[in-house]
Amino acid sequence: MSLMDINRAYAPACGIYCGDCEYLGKQCEGCGLVQGKPFWADQVPGGVCPIHDCCCNKKELEHCGLCPDFPCKIFTDLRDPGMSDEEFTESLSSRKCALATRTEIGTDMWLIEKAKPS
Repeated sequence: MSLMDINRAYAPACGIYCGDCEYLGKQCEGCGLVQGKPFWADQVPGGVCPIHDCCCNKKELEHCGLCPDFPCKIFTDLRDPGMSDEEFTESLSSRKCALATRTEIGTDMWLIEKAKPS
């Protein structure tokens, strides 16, 4: 994969890699493409993901890892209600790690790494 092949819509502010999401291509096209309004956003006030809204719309940052307040209450409190406490803790840890890596190597290189077959 090259820089020409990466899809930045798969790198949302929260640190999830959309390329691994079961909803990609079905109910969502990638958080970057839908501007923080994935299929579930109609269930939150304002109809936009609170993490995307804070990071991208209000602070005009590419991702939360670039924010001096990271991790903030918005980041640590937003959760999929279908996740167990253990799943949420694992997801939070994974997203923090992903954002640290993106901050260190840049989003383009992070996307290339994420898209490599395991």
